[in-house]
Amino acid sequence: EEVRAQNIGLTPPTDLMPYIGNFRNLKPRTYKDFNAFTHHDSQFIGRVVFPVTDITGAIRAFIGRHMDRTQVPKYLIYPPKAKLPLFPYDAVPILGRVILVEGIFDALNLHDKGLTNAMCCFGTQNVNMYKLSMLKFLGVRQVDILFDGDTAGREAAEKAADLCEKVELLANIIKMEQGLDPGDLPEDRVKRLKEYLYD
Repeated sequence: EEVRAQNIGLTPPTDLMPYIGNFRNLKPRTYKDFNAFTHHDSQFIGRVVFPVTDITGAIRAFIGRHMDRTQVPKYLIYPPKAKLPLFPYDAVPILGRVILVEGIFDALNLHDKGLTNAMCCFGTQNVNMYKLSMLKFLGVRQVDILFDGDTAGREAAEKAADLCEKVELLANIIKMEQGLDPGDLPEDRVKRLKEYLYD
């Protein structure tokens, strides 16, 4: 499966069930937009699963988030060693800009509340010059970096900004309050952020 994922992409299971719930207070429409599903396969039981596509639209991996917060691991990636691209690649830039966040639910929450130019990197260690340079093919000129409001997030934001500059993308770091992450932002905060950045 790993070789197949690298060459031609993966195929969703034929007996999946589209997810239409509101886990983490996201609208069912958002889950539909991201092709979320559940599946009876033992490794994905109890998880909401997302196909992760690359810039060509090919599925490179599936990532499943357990809906029981006490279960570990919280996230499961299949194939296990899959290289995850920035996601979603079809996020539409606003004024030539995208918002880069850490996790998939950070991106989902922003999309859910109107900031549809958000992309996630699946962890701060997953940002590199190649992935950022691909954004230029999408017409991106600037990356607004919105990482978690902790020491690790702030340090990672500085590194991501340096990488942006190396591939000739403008970078703007948006600082979050301590202990807060984009996945926690309520609708009014997301609306104010959108106005602040793009109006």
